[in-house]
Amino acid sequence: MSERPRLSTATLRRASANVALPSYDRTDLVPGIVHFGPGAFHRAHQAAYVDAILADDPRWAISAVALNSTDVADALTPQDGLYTLALLGEDTRYRVIGAISEFLTRCDGDAIANRLAAPSTRLVTATVTEKGYCLTAEGGLDVDHPAIRNDLSGAGPTSLIGRLVDGLSRRRAANAGGLTILSCDNLAANGERLARAVGDFATIAEPDLARWIADTVRFPSSMVDSITPATDDALRTRVAAATGLDDAWPIQRETFTQWVIEDDFHGQAPPFASAGAQIVASVAAFEDAKLRLLNGAHSSLAYIGLLLGHETVADAMADEDLAGFVERIMREDIAPSLNPTAGLDVPRYIDAILARFRNSAVRHLLSQIAWDGSQKLPFRLIATIADARTADRPVDRLAIPIAAWCRFLALPRPPAPPLVDPLSATLRPLADDVNALIQRSGVFPDRLARDVVFRGAVAQAHAKMDDERAVRAIL
Repeated sequence: MSERPRLSTATLRRASANVALPSYDRTDLVPGIVHFGPGAFHRAHQAAYVDAILADDPRWAISAVALNSTDVADALTPQDGLYTLALLGEDTRYRVIGAISEFLTRCDGDAIANRLAAPSTRLVTATVTEKGYCLTAEGGLDVDHPAIRNDLSGAGPTSLIGRLVDGLSRRRAANAGGLTILSCDNLAANGERLARAVGDFATIAEPDLARWIADTVRFPSSMVDSITPATDDALRTRVAAATGLDDAWPIQRETFTQWVIEDDFHGQAPPFASAGAQIVASVAAFEDAKLRLLNGAHSSLAYIGLLLGHETVADAMADEDLAGFVERIMREDIAPSLNPTAGLDVPRYIDAILARFRNSAVRHLLSQIAWDGSQKLPFRLIATIADARTADRPVDRLAIPIAAWCRFLALPRPPAPPLVDPLSATLRPLADDVNALIQRSGVFPDRLARDVVFRGAVAQAHAKMDDERAVRAIL
């Protein structure tokens, strides 16, 4: 049993001197934000931005709503909502976050709806993953989803969409005015998707409410980014030793963080820009840059790095041949495919990505990045290749990570990491034949599948990857 006191309001001032503490009086906090899904990413990312603005305006504290598990609430309620954020870098820094002023769970239905209806609530945010939106493949609300069927039946809302509409109905009845609902999930055009799901539900349940929502509620899109490794006992031990306090659920993330928000708020917007967020006219160009530069480079590192025997991103970046290749593909092949936009400094963004990749304090496994290649590559690399062919730019270098993916698919398992991909049964038999894989896997668009220049570039690179020495030579 630990002899250290547990983190709480009463023990906060006993934390070690090197720990950053909330710079505001938590008794002054007013919940102005309702957040659905207070998992690790939210607490490492959005809650840290909120924490940074509360000293100037305490009316933006967070009411955190857990729709499924009560584990976070159970762990942090005895700590008065306080938790430790470890910022992973050359010298790990520790910061106690106090932005969450209350926890609500699935058992608190009326309290959730009333909080949404409260005039003090001006912003609703969500990190519930794509499945939490209950969408069809076409992007509309899936009315056959069990949770949506339940909520439309009047049995009491259980889904994010049902609870939002229930809260908005009460808000309209209370004449509390409109608000902003901001998706922070990692999917493109997330605001548009959430707006459509809410609108579809309200149209079925209460058509007059649907019209009120369209007139008074705003759904800006956003893009979020920061690597947040899972909490484990090793982190708890490190945090306790560094802070002098036991914390039931500390979290950790890399020092880099990014939050790009569409400037489409109802009423007063929170001052997130003062905490480092970017408020922009459109998020789309930033999403595209992240997919192509960050994620495209990640996939390139993963497939080539695994062929070279590397285990993590930082290991791969310590390989000068591979690191140099990835930087060239980002600057010379991917960057030209991006549309210029205000606030996006592409060379600086590339510099930041490369620095993140070299952060050895973050153990990001290449084998994990390699999962689901058939689903990721069309957005991360293949779209860039298609644009390059349209613009008559060379694709020889872009073909190399595609060829490495083909080689990765064909590796003997074991000793290679397991092949985790929904199309694995289709991909494995085609893996030794580049042309067959490109033309028959369904991963590549028809235009590229028929493109003899692209197929030839991949086949040429693939033929030169017989062993580790050959892979290194092609870089």
